[in-house]
Amino acid sequence: MTARTVLVPTGRIERWCANFATRHGRPTTGSALSVGGGRVVVSGDDAATATLALPFSREYGGPADLAALVAAAAPPGRWGVLLVRKGGFAVAVVTGEKVSASKVGQRHVQGRTKAGGQSQQRFARRRDNQARQAYEAAAEHAYRVLVAEAGGALDALVCGGDRSAVEAVLADPRLGRLASRRAGVWHAVPDPRRAVLEQAVVDALSLVVEVQEPEESAPSGAAR
Repeated sequence: MTARTVLVPTGRIERWCANFATRHGRPTTGSALSVGGGRVVVSGDDAATATLALPFSREYGGPADLAALVAAAAPPGRWGVLLVRKGGFAVAVVTGEKVSASKVGQRHVQGRTKAGGQSQQRFARRRDNQARQAYEAAAEHAYRVLVAEAGGALDALVCGGDRSAVEAVLADPRLGRLASRRAGVWHAVPDPRRAVLEQAVVDALSLVVEVQEPEESAPSGAAR
């Protein structure tokens, strides 16, 4: 068996499952669907499975029915996005599926050097200081957009980028309530830009599908 994880927008999940069933020999109705562990499982005749999880780490407790699963995947009323890497940050408040406030910024942090001795130590200290200043700037904007201007607690916070960078930002005492709202999958994004933020919003709203397939039937690419 080969395993992969894909993010599938809710509007495409029924079509995606129909294609899965075509490849693996069973329609996505009746005994092909089951519910377990807060997820819907689609089973094929060749032992392949696709386990469908709701976005935002929510558990599904409804019937074994794709339409009911899609209905349960409706987004929270208001939620946030926090993406941080050494090269920049992106924060956003999302109302349903629409970004209602956001900020994207870049900071210069020097790359590594091959120099040795004291020169390397001075370079490392300078690089650490630049990273710290970048995270402080990201925390300031995160507070302004996600806390001060949001006017209340968010239902969920989706995070991505560099894990240590995100932890450094959320260590700001003003963001303590946000840290407890983290939900959904981790988004391993490049340096955040506007397009990266927009894609992270789409991905956060998507169902998380864990696929197990016999090697001979697994596709060569992991398409969304």
